[in-house]
Amino acid sequence: MSAEHRAPSGPETPSGPEKPEDLTVRDPISAPDAEGRPRRVTRRFPLFTRDTARPEGGGRAASRDAPAPARQWPVLAVLGLAGLGLLITALGQFRLGTLLIGVALLGGGAMRWLLPDVGMLAVRSRFTDIVTYGVLGTVIVLLALMAQPNPWLQIPFLKDTLHFTVTND
Repeated sequence: MSAEHRAPSGPETPSGPEKPEDLTVRDPISAPDAEGRPRRVTRRFPLFTRDTARPEGGGRAASRDAPAPARQWPVLAVLGLAGLGLLITALGQFRLGTLLIGVALLGGGAMRWLLPDVGMLAVRSRFTDIVTYGVLGTVIVLLALMAQPNPWLQIPFLKDTLHFTVTND
């Protein structure tokens, strides 16, 4: 990069660059940068992000002196219930196993909504996590209830919709 394209490094005095304690913040929207020089702060997103913010609620779910599994109890509860659902499904109880998987996701969404800190259960923003867990859990529960043979839930218009979209013509 040539010298004419570089931003000035800061105000210079005859004795050299000013010290950070000699600088003053001129207006309420200017703030000191990492080196202490005042710089104008904007609400625009940067062109390139340098790090990732931790999700809201992404702190420990238990105190620091608790053992590691206890600090992450929300995600362990969701994974444990989903794992139990997979095991029950593998043992031949499809409907019950998939219901447990859906309920585990719905429980994860409820914990994300109600608890201030959920540890590793927080992946994205609180809103996105709640919507994602809720939609996926609801879809899995509904599909488990409508599974053939002998569905526990029958949606009247679904058969007509499938009849008109899937034909043998």
